[in-house]
Amino acid sequence: MSKFSKSLLHRFLNWKTKHLTHQQFLMLLSAIIGFIAGLGAVAIKNLTHFIQTLLEGEFIANYHDAFYFIFPVIGLALTMAIVHFVFRKNVGHGIPTTLHAISQKKGIMTRFQMYASLITAPITVGFGGSVGLEGPTVATGASLGSNISRMFLLNQASRTLLIGCAAAGAMSSIFKAPIAAIIFAIEVFSLDLTLSSLLPLLLASVSAILTSYFFFGSQLILPFELKDKFIISEVPYYVLLGILASLVSIYFTKVYFNVHKIFAKVNSPLLRLLSCGAGLGILIYFIPPLYGEGYSVINNLLQENYLEALGTNFFNAYLENFWVVIILLLGLVVFKIIASSLTFAAGGVGGIFAPVLFMGSALGHCYALVLNHLNILKNPISVSNFTLVGMAGLMAGVLHAPLTAIFLIAELTHGYELFIPLMITAAISFMITSQFQPHSVYTMELAARGELLTHNKDQMVLTLMNINRLIERNFISLHPEMTLGEVLKEGVVKSSRNIFPVVDENGTLLGIILLDDIRPIMFDQKLYDEVKVSEIMQRAPEIIDIRNDRMREIMRKFQDSNAWNLPVVKDEVYQGFISKSKLLTAYRKKLIEATV
Repeated sequence: MSKFSKSLLHRFLNWKTKHLTHQQFLMLLSAIIGFIAGLGAVAIKNLTHFIQTLLEGEFIANYHDAFYFIFPVIGLALTMAIVHFVFRKNVGHGIPTTLHAISQKKGIMTRFQMYASLITAPITVGFGGSVGLEGPTVATGASLGSNISRMFLLNQASRTLLIGCAAAGAMSSIFKAPIAAIIFAIEVFSLDLTLSSLLPLLLASVSAILTSYFFFGSQLILPFELKDKFIISEVPYYVLLGILASLVSIYFTKVYFNVHKIFAKVNSPLLRLLSCGAGLGILIYFIPPLYGEGYSVINNLLQENYLEALGTNFFNAYLENFWVVIILLLGLVVFKIIASSLTFAAGGVGGIFAPVLFMGSALGHCYALVLNHLNILKNPISVSNFTLVGMAGLMAGVLHAPLTAIFLIAELTHGYELFIPLMITAAISFMITSQFQPHSVYTMELAARGELLTHNKDQMVLTLMNINRLIERNFISLHPEMTLGEVLKEGVVKSSRNIFPVVDENGTLLGIILLDDIRPIMFDQKLYDEVKVSEIMQRAPEIIDIRNDRMREIMRKFQDSNAWNLPVVKDEVYQGFISKSKLLTAYRKKLIEATV
């Protein structure tokens, strides 16, 4: 930043301090960030559509149908080249990367994240990668929110709120669903639902949707008007759909992470690209609807045009057979997540929001067709309604965001006629899935590392605390062969602490000695050469492993042991001590920071 820019910023900050309260400034920034997030969504969408238009142009029109399954591999190769040779940094997966920044980096995101996904995601999706644009759009907006808050010297709590505003703005712009966007930010980013947080989220969401209307007009990503009303007799079928959605949600998560684990073992990025790209190309060749985001497929299913949704494939001659159609629709449910996982594993940049909606729509559509075909109902059920509710069921299960699922579908349909079935299916799907998978796809890895922020304030504060900053190192180490006299001369006399770690020649912690342990004999000079450290040391009541123990576990160890100081090790090597008083002081300080 130039001297002129710094001077201008300094003058603005002085003016802001005199004329605006902190809350007023936050609301002003939230509206600006919503507008910028809306612009980011517009840019990502337009760039993606531009690439798709080029690939469908006259130049390759004659070859498109035969070879379009190769395009995703080309897009993945271009993405990998940009990441490795231009950015030279890992772009990461949109929302999980943002959540990690909030929990472990105080909401600080690097500047390159403001444009990294903006470039790489459209290439991945534009060339047919089987992922969505929502995650990268949220990450782009979140990085903008983070860097703007840093520029204006805002604290961590305000920075996190503005990241949530950016996420709400991105979702509002994409789906033109401002209420669902606010709920999405609250559910996924664990924001507090208070008036001071709700107003900035509202302003960001409104600002973003106005930006979207300005650039896209009234065009919707999922244009649909309800044709059929909810009938109370259909409740049991919505309950069953919720159960099916939970099973598919569990399948989604397991496949997603297992594919990642399998290809993470492949050390060569080029080999990973070729193997994943080949698998993706084969899937798209046999199942063309897996190409790209899949919103055209969803829209065809919503209009009950399942033949158009299935497109041209090897089974066209058999589509008059109802059960062939059902198998193909189930194929969309089964293979979409495999295609998406291969896209990610190959190095593609995208999100899972669109694949979730894709699979949910195919599941609900297939389920309704089967029920109607079996003639077990007095009156046929609405296929389009079950298609919509299926999307909500899978969102609730995979993303662990049932309220977002309910309000998003309700807003997309411009009414609340389906509110009851949406609540039933989403609630059942979420309840069952959460019993087997306590965390969503977004948060599972963070939760496994103990880095996940939740709405539990105590848990959130513990997660935000940094263990390394609490370690005290001004303790004098003793060795097991030292005599009592050496302990007094080298330890007690030189130390202001009343506890001494005992380590071997490699630094491995063997035990501890308390001043109280040697006080009865420390003045008996006859024992100075006879008594050794190995005879008087004791085991530590608990040991903190800096690699494996998270703050919640450390708190438990202090509570169970009743100790005031506990030793810290890293790979069994002594590092220092953590004191209970310093831990509690840091907890209180972090609680204030997180709630101001």
